[in-house]
Amino acid sequence: MGILTFSINVTLDGCVDHQEGIADDETHAFFTRLLDERGAMLWGRVTYEMMEGYWPAVARGDVEAPPSLREWAVKLEAKQKYVVSSTREDFPWTNSHHIGGDLREGVQKLKDATPAGVLLGSGKLATELDRLDLIDEYKLLVHPRIAGHGPTLYQDGLPSTRQLELLSAEPLSNGVVSMHYRRAR
Repeated sequence: MGILTFSINVTLDGCVDHQEGIADDETHAFFTRLLDERGAMLWGRVTYEMMEGYWPAVARGDVEAPPSLREWAVKLEAKQKYVVSSTREDFPWTNSHHIGGDLREGVQKLKDATPAGVLLGSGKLATELDRLDLIDEYKLLVHPRIAGHGPTLYQDGLPSTRQLELLSAEPLSNGVVSMHYRRAR
């Protein structure tokens, strides 16, 4: 069985707005390595729609982008992508699949079928999956910024505190810190 790793950019005050992070070669290289290590991506519908509106065009070369972005886009294009949605069933982006019905059952089946692990990249979906005790690891990029606005990480709350074990913390040259935690069970 593969593990489910939640990874996202977050500011010091917990903001997960994708426009608030430092989007440079170093942060893109971090996420490209993480993508290489995992067998599949998992998103909620809103994140998927944001991603499908840009990255396929970068992968095709329709949008001019630096090499680090293009590398990410090409690898993302080839990666298996799973989308949790109760309102949409058609996901035409290459290698995209729908997870509907019972969330716990659908995501557990995905984990069981993906020995290399699954990379979760949606904040709202992470809250729901954490409530179901399905997230095994957290790889957060903590950005040296205070956004002062939302959306924030776990803004809808959790029923109880999650105890985590620090596996590594690595500062990047741009001031971002990569934090790797595992659930303490």
